[in-house]
Amino acid sequence: MLTFNIRGENIEVTDAIRDYVEKRISKLEKYFDNKVEAIAHVNLKVYQNKTAKVEVTIPLPYLTLRAEETSPDLYASVDLVTDKLERQIRKYKTKVNRKSREKGYKHLDFASEAAEEPAESNELEVVRTKRVSLKPMDNEEAVLQMDMLGHDFFIYEDAETNGISIVYRRNDGRYGLIEADDQ
Repeated sequence: MLTFNIRGENIEVTDAIRDYVEKRISKLEKYFDNKVEAIAHVNLKVYQNKTAKVEVTIPLPYLTLRAEETSPDLYASVDLVTDKLERQIRKYKTKVNRKSREKGYKHLDFASEAAEEPAESNELEVVRTKRVSLKPMDNEEAVLQMDMLGHDFFIYEDAETNGISIVYRRNDGRYGLIEADDQ
């Protein structure tokens, strides 16, 4: 069962907007077993150029569904993000069901009565493997290395913590940092 946490930035979340978001995203529940409890975090943003961005994150026990869409119409953005989440679920469900049949067990997060979707043609196949030796460096040097290589991310050993870290270029052009946890 999905519960909702709906926030608005530069927009008041009216009852009509809340009802529409809940109605559209609740349609995803048909893909889950009844015992799955999840909170759908929905963030609605309206920019000065009158475009509306909808971000939805649904953390599940073994999977986090996340999608965002921007369009001139808030309701259209909700529809687009719901469609994107549904495609993600179908793709993941197809993979899980195939792996489950191969290994002889059943994955419990997805409802068995939801229609089976044919496997998509763009399989998640690893087409290249690359080995890297991690050089100790700081965040700034890692960003410079990433930019010099023309990549969207760069993995390295943090010189201060001796842990594995990844810098990446965000959609807004700024940089993000992921620090691996030693567990």
